[in-house]
Amino acid sequence: MKSIGRWLLWVLLAGVALQLFFVGRIALMLVIDPQSTAFMRSEAWRVAGESLTTDKTWRWSSQWVDYDQISPNLKRAVMASEDAGFSDHGGVDWEALESAWQKNEKRQAQADKRAELIEKKLANKPEAAQAALKKIKPPKVVGGSTITQQLAKNLLLSGERHLLRKGQELVLALLLEALLPKPRILEIYLNSVEWGEGIFGAEAAAQRYFNKPAAKLSAYEAARLAVMLPSPKFFETRQGSPYLARRAGTIVARMGDVSPP
Repeated sequence: MKSIGRWLLWVLLAGVALQLFFVGRIALMLVIDPQSTAFMRSEAWRVAGESLTTDKTWRWSSQWVDYDQISPNLKRAVMASEDAGFSDHGGVDWEALESAWQKNEKRQAQADKRAELIEKKLANKPEAAQAALKKIKPPKVVGGSTITQQLAKNLLLSGERHLLRKGQELVLALLLEALLPKPRILEIYLNSVEWGEGIFGAEAAAQRYFNKPAAKLSAYEAARLAVMLPSPKFFETRQGSPYLARRAGTIVARMGDVSPP
């Protein structure tokens, strides 16, 4: 029993030490611009590996720009698209999380019901049932994450999805809000978020898609970039997508309802 207690104590101390490490890292961001994130580094390794093993050309673009060098249009567009309550919440939108949880449970229940109907209908044809079940797309998962949570995940965590990592994400989001002012959080987010294969940050995205600096983005251009955020690699190759144009128009209409910090 003593060995188990000692082991648990070491685990607890390691957990505390990790949180103190995160506190130190975040506190430094008050005065030091982070030049990369955990997600950027993992992507760099992946892209570099692919360029060595395939004919794929290495491409990487990331350039830090200060908060006042990013168009207010982009700040409003990203908030309108990703987190309209960014200026008001404390890092976590608990109502949005609860709503996302309920939507995910409903979609999973619907998927399970479809699978159950197929199994009953094709009970005497197991091979056909298996083939039909494979064609069922998994339900789309709704996240409900705030801009702060997204930054916490990309900045300091791995891309794994499990309950422990989600819990750490919530803790880091609260730490970011406690230690950094809102404009700094949004500044770091806009300079580090992915906008395509090897394209990170507002400046790189503005240059890549519109051949202009991030400070000069129009409302519609900013809205198009905001729409890309959930699936940047997907939309990078579908710039003529009707959905992208329609959704950008919706975001432009909402931009007047949010005020950047």
